[in-house]
Amino acid sequence: MQQERILVVDDEKLINWALVEMLEAAGYSVASAADGRQAREQFQLFQPEMILLDISLPDANGMDLLQEFKEADENLLVMMITANADLDSTVKSLKRGADEYIGKPFNLDVVEHRVAQIFEKKQLKQQTDSAKRILRRHCDFDQLIGSSEKMIDVFKMTKVCAESDCKTILILGESGTGKELVARAIHNHSVRSDAPFVDVNCAAIPENLLENELFGHEKGAFTDATQREQGIFECADGGTVFLDEIGDMPLVMQTKILKIIETRRYRRVGGRENLEANVRIITATNQDLLKLVEDGLFRGDLYYRLNVMCIYLPPLRERIDCIQSLVDYFISRLNSEYGKRVSGMDSETMACLKRYNWPGNVRELRNTIERMMMLDPSSVLTTQFLPPEIKHPVQHGDKKILASNLDTPNGVPQLDINLPREGITLEEVEKVLIQQALERYNGNQTKAANCLGMSRDTMRYRMKKFDLS
Repeated sequence: MQQERILVVDDEKLINWALVEMLEAAGYSVASAADGRQAREQFQLFQPEMILLDISLPDANGMDLLQEFKEADENLLVMMITANADLDSTVKSLKRGADEYIGKPFNLDVVEHRVAQIFEKKQLKQQTDSAKRILRRHCDFDQLIGSSEKMIDVFKMTKVCAESDCKTILILGESGTGKELVARAIHNHSVRSDAPFVDVNCAAIPENLLENELFGHEKGAFTDATQREQGIFECADGGTVFLDEIGDMPLVMQTKILKIIETRRYRRVGGRENLEANVRIITATNQDLLKLVEDGLFRGDLYYRLNVMCIYLPPLRERIDCIQSLVDYFISRLNSEYGKRVSGMDSETMACLKRYNWPGNVRELRNTIERMMMLDPSSVLTTQFLPPEIKHPVQHGDKKILASNLDTPNGVPQLDINLPREGITLEEVEKVLIQQALERYNGNQTKAANCLGMSRDTMRYRMKKFDLS
């Protein structure tokens, strides 16, 4: 095991000698200096990890040396030594970066103990920082990947938002583009990174429970409120609150969120005390908020307060050149997760991925790669286990129509889709297909969802989105 290096700087020969003897006996590698000139020389030659530095030297001021050495090596550990230990000098040295302060005369056993403590704290901090990096890699299981111009713009805006600590950020993009990843990246690279990141899906919580979820409640606020409970804003104090699917938030709650943004204050349900909202609020939606404002479903004043800093995440079909890097990343990630040894995919398979429209965006791509790796025993992924709609897109003129083998003989796609002359949005197509699926199965949501290759929860969300009963 490598010995920690300590430099002793003291002009009193007996003290210098005693410290060197004690530290060497304790197992450290030790060098010494009697003045500022020797201290600077030893600092360059010996490269100590810690310095025991006398504050009063014949040719130098220990405070000045402390600052000089710390500027040269920010990880350097320093224990200041003085014959006149007073509060003022202690505070000054600690402000300039000293890790410990001890006054003469001192007990050598105490010095040895404090030196060991300082090294232990440094080691613990390194372990903690390493654990945080590992945790973030595991928590952010799908990192933001891409080299296209549009994604570079996203990275730039993410960096600006993280470093500026702006209080409200709006993230726009289709489902599966990685809006939550952007929110977490902003939090993790900001001054709030050590505080909590708390997310809530505004579309997944019933309206009558959302206020309690966000703000908490006082004891006795309602029948089952047997004790005070903190809400999300209180739990995230000093950190970030991520409000996903903000477009689905009820108007009453929108008013309360607007008040928090404007006053930085809120109250628990049933409470009278104003609490401070020391949080950054990041919101996200896949909806057209301006249209919701025009339709009276979203407050215009809230929209403009949220839209101070806006990040738009492009769909995957608009950044096809990112697919290669995304595939490489997901294969590497899933190899680690499942103990696989997949090296990549062949050119034909990659070509299929680049031809596909990716309505589910990056999330759909990840799920596709994961499915292939689970089914394909070889080290190179091929088209054998590609989903049929990705493997066989049907060409109708210059439009790509997704093939489906549902209710078709021998799995041969039988589609007859005509693109209207005036054009049509994908949302209109989606609404029509959901209506047809519901009609086919007499309103059975589970069967209709299976027919369209989505979960029942997604079907219910889409029905609510398109106002289908």
